[in-house]
Amino acid sequence: MTRVVAVLARRGMAGAAPEGVAPRMFLEAIAEDTYEMVASLEFVTPVLVTSVPELEEIVWPGTEVIVVDEDTPLSGVIGRLKGDQAAVVAADAPDLPPLLIGKLFRELGRAQITVCPAEHGGAVALACGLPMPGWADPDLDDPHLVATLRARAPGPRMVATGPGWHRLRTRADLDRLDPGLEGWDSTRALIRAL
Repeated sequence: MTRVVAVLARRGMAGAAPEGVAPRMFLEAIAEDTYEMVASLEFVTPVLVTSVPELEEIVWPGTEVIVVDEDTPLSGVIGRLKGDQAAVVAADAPDLPPLLIGKLFRELGRAQITVCPAEHGGAVALACGLPMPGWADPDLDDPHLVATLRARAPGPRMVATGPGWHRLRTRADLDRLDPGLEGWDSTRALIRAL
């Protein structure tokens, strides 16, 4: 089984940039940390999906980079991924524990779509078999994503959720970063430099 995990990085994900840090620099740091977490996973192929020019500099050589428009829907992103199963992870979750991605794939054994909910609505990540079910039209920023998907599903138990996590959408969200967690080195260095 081929599993792909795509890190989705859009310009709009730089909203939590601290005072004095350029949004582009902040986006590069959080996207790099999210990518590094994904690239460290076993038995998956990492991919970067981005609307940001030259962001491919953060990935390892040989990593596929898919360029999309800022407003390309998630279904359009997932439609460009190759494999049997795919997960899309928001780039503004630099400290996401890798275990949560594994749980999404495990839940695909009983559901067509699995979601890692985000605090304050939306999702940190979403996984599905490929091609994505035609009834789904997910949006990671939909504050009621799970309810929306379940309402569209043609039957019960087609949408599963795993443990939730947080995204860095506002400056206040930076307080959610746990210095005790491993990873998120680029974001950590950027914040410490302030």
